[in-house]
Amino acid sequence: MAPLGPMTVFAIAFLSAGSSALAADAALIAAARKEGEVNWYSTQIISQLVRPVTAAFEKKYPGIKVRATRQNATEVAVKILNEARAGRVQADMFDGTTTVVALKKEGHVLQWLPDAAKEYPADVKDPDGYWIANNLFIITPAFNTTLVSRGTEPKTYADLLNPKWRGKLAWNGFPTSSGMGGFIGTVLADMGREAGIAYLRELSKQNIANLRGSAREVLDQVIAGEYSVALQIFNHHAVISAKKGAPVDWIKMEPATGTLSVASVVKNAPHPNAAKLLVDFIISKEGQQVFRNADYIPAHPDVPALVPTLKPAEGKFRVRFFTPEQTEEHMVDWNKVADEFFR
Repeated sequence: MAPLGPMTVFAIAFLSAGSSALAADAALIAAARKEGEVNWYSTQIISQLVRPVTAAFEKKYPGIKVRATRQNATEVAVKILNEARAGRVQADMFDGTTTVVALKKEGHVLQWLPDAAKEYPADVKDPDGYWIANNLFIITPAFNTTLVSRGTEPKTYADLLNPKWRGKLAWNGFPTSSGMGGFIGTVLADMGREAGIAYLRELSKQNIANLRGSAREVLDQVIAGEYSVALQIFNHHAVISAKKGAPVDWIKMEPATGTLSVASVVKNAPHPNAAKLLVDFIISKEGQQVFRNADYIPAHPDVPALVPTLKPAEGKFRVRFFTPEQTEEHMVDWNKVADEFFR
């Protein structure tokens, strides 16, 4: 028998590896189909994202029904905690910006990530394997292009101290990443404590409006002309509004605040295999393309946003990312600083 050539050996090795991977995938798919459904507790907008993801998943994996409910990050955590304490675990997987932190502490998150997580950079997945980012939130200022001529908008943190912006700035006054809390955290992390506090003391003289609403609502008030500049809005929201004709654009002020919406599987989930399969789909390139097409910013490094420059690498701007744990750990301090200078 003639010896095998190097290409033949390579082909056999490749097919063997592929067969092994396919067998593992097939086993998970079969187990998920046997379970027949998956309960997804989401913080995402149902019509914009959850329904398209559900449709794509159910088309790829017929026989597995996705049942999704939506609440904010805190509400999802409380709901899962209460159900677990009552001995009635209902959720199979969940997403959110800070949801995972309390659930990890209470032991309700499965320590598991799909193989596709290897394609993601370290700063968007938990080193201990409890969560992985499903999309990025890039939080920047935005300005009303009717009230502020292009080229005259504030481009740096120092520019925000110009007296001409006094009384013309607004942000969400809550202690969240997309409000004054995240702005303060980014300043302190980037400038250092002493310089950051000095900067925030000066910024407090600008009489920033503390609005009682989400970052989206702050942006809407700037679009309506109530204020010239919004601080801490999601940059993709400004792009979506501009596409519809709104007089708004976002500002590449560096560093932007970066926060992550992350996905996890619930420990002791009633449908654990279907949950794993759904998380695997969400973070796959195929799933991330659904996020992109819904005008979200995909977390996968190889899947660009619909407007590629919304992502820091393609847009060539710097972002200070905070993990869910970092946000939870530091928000109390950031809120104390907010109380001192901005409330």
